[in-house]
Amino acid sequence: MKKLVKIVSEKIKTACQYTAASFAAPSEAQVRTIIFLAGISMLAISLSLDATAQGLGGGGGGNTSTKYNDAKVANAVNAIMTYLEGSFGALIMAASGIGAIMSAAFGQYKAALSLMVVAVGAFILRSIMSTFFNDMNIQN
Repeated sequence: MKKLVKIVSEKIKTACQYTAASFAAPSEAQVRTIIFLAGISMLAISLSLDATAQGLGGGGGGNTSTKYNDAKVANAVNAIMTYLEGSFGALIMAASGIGAIMSAAFGQYKAALSLMVVAVGAFILRSIMSTFFNDMNIQN
């Protein structure tokens, strides 16, 4: 029985020393693990009410009600799209087209391809937005 008590006390002492050492000078892996667990727990706590399908007000029994008004966001996106469709978009398209020609002349074909994507993207941005996203609030 004394031997069992001695073994258990040694194990407890070793665990306490390991814990104290990890608090005094944590290793990089321990710090990463602690930060990861803290982030996951903060996300779980903050999203627990909004993650339930019937927990958002309106008869579901929840105590929160999330309302989203996207009028300001739609106005900002509309202003950005107006700039990109106007003279600023033409400037971006011309500059990236010239840059693509110069990059191809100097042998930088990856940069030329990237600049061509920027030029074409600036030209057809409104069509891409209306094709892939809900743009009911940002149309002129």
